[in-house]
Amino acid sequence: MKEKIYVIDTNIILQNIQNLYRISDNGTNILVVPETVLFELEDKKKLSNELGYYSRAFARLLAKMKTKEIDHKKGFKVVKYFNDELVLHVIAKDEYEENIEQVHLSECNDKRIIEVAVIAQEYYKGSQVIFLSLDVYARTFAQFKAIKTETLHDDKSTVPRFEFIKNFNLDSSMFNTLEGKRINDIDKDYSLQNFSYSFNSEDGNKTYALVHNEKLDLLKENDFKSLSVKPVNLKQKLFTKAILSNAFDLLVIDAKAGSGKTLMSVVSAIRLIDLGMYDKIIYVRNSIESLDKGADIGYLSGNDEKFRIYNMALNDTLEFISKKHLKKSENRENKESIDSKINELTSKYCIETLWPGEARGRTLGNAIVIMDEWQNSSEKTTQLILSRLDETCMAIVIGSNRQIDNMYLNKYNNGLTSLLKQTNNAHEELKMFAIELEKAVRGKFAEFTERIFENDHK
Repeated sequence: MKEKIYVIDTNIILQNIQNLYRISDNGTNILVVPETVLFELEDKKKLSNELGYYSRAFARLLAKMKTKEIDHKKGFKVVKYFNDELVLHVIAKDEYEENIEQVHLSECNDKRIIEVAVIAQEYYKGSQVIFLSLDVYARTFAQFKAIKTETLHDDKSTVPRFEFIKNFNLDSSMFNTLEGKRINDIDKDYSLQNFSYSFNSEDGNKTYALVHNEKLDLLKENDFKSLSVKPVNLKQKLFTKAILSNAFDLLVIDAKAGSGKTLMSVVSAIRLIDLGMYDKIIYVRNSIESLDKGADIGYLSGNDEKFRIYNMALNDTLEFISKKHLKKSENRENKESIDSKINELTSKYCIETLWPGEARGRTLGNAIVIMDEWQNSSEKTTQLILSRLDETCMAIVIGSNRQIDNMYLNKYNNGLTSLLKQTNNAHEELKMFAIELEKAVRGKFAEFTERIFENDHK
């Protein structure tokens, strides 16, 4: 079988440097890195976020590789690197057809990378040359030049269908004996991903339960009486009960916008701190620059101002909870009263925010760590945060695969999906729980947009 030649776009490296090893197939395939990719990586090396990390990691990788030869050809040069796992060639043209224009820098870079892919077709004649990119526009430019293209994680079967809540028919006579019963005694086909059950009888009885330690914990009316904000639908109740039970170490929630995932996470975390089970709440949200230039994170001064925009969901949540805590005699719309209550809650429950870049070298303990909008975080960032937590922590990972803003990720390869996939397996280190929140609870506008822009399009 002939070797394949993969011309690598910048985004393949920035998505996860481990991609190179997977593509290489133990040195069977040759990876071609266009000179322009090096320039783009060099430009990101100083960033303190994940893109900077991968840029520096690639520079370290290149520095450790051995140089086999430098091949001078008419119009271009090829520098050939190798190690035990990779064969990597860097190709640079003497002159490019595409002139660099600052206003169209990204497009110009894409076209220069494609120019190298065209050269690769001639240089590696007899081998299959494939341009590998996450960017559909760059792949289209390559197709204009009759270059075969591929992207990563195209196989949709890699994201299994989950049955986090299982419907199960049961005789009414058994309902009174369900509490604490082993699930395997009820359902012989019980699967690890069946974290919750909806039990139904032919005469109309219904009851719901969580499964932890393979035993049933029924949903009860008084489960939420101590909460300042109560869950309003079944899935919210199951999610909230899972947190309050303190039976799970890692909870993973795929939830659409407006489903109350952040609110119920914080409210439940506050209750557990009141019970003395934890000392603080740490709110983590990755900084994704999906805003227009001039307003994105790189253009704001100071860390507080930079990350304020990413912590607005937490601030809105604390404002909502604060209004619930204010007495009826107090003005619940008075900004000073609300701000004072937010500060009180923040201090009492030791609520702090954490940017992933600040987590390196830290160990977090006695904390409920809420990892929000995690569809925008990679596997590497997920590993970084979770590896900071000691055995006294609970992690709540929430996000929505309907709202991915990270251009280097998709719904098949982000940190949220990676954790959801793990719900099919038993893990001796920790206990997992997962659920999908599908119902928006923000009110008429959320319901309107869901019906108009989602359901009707299906």
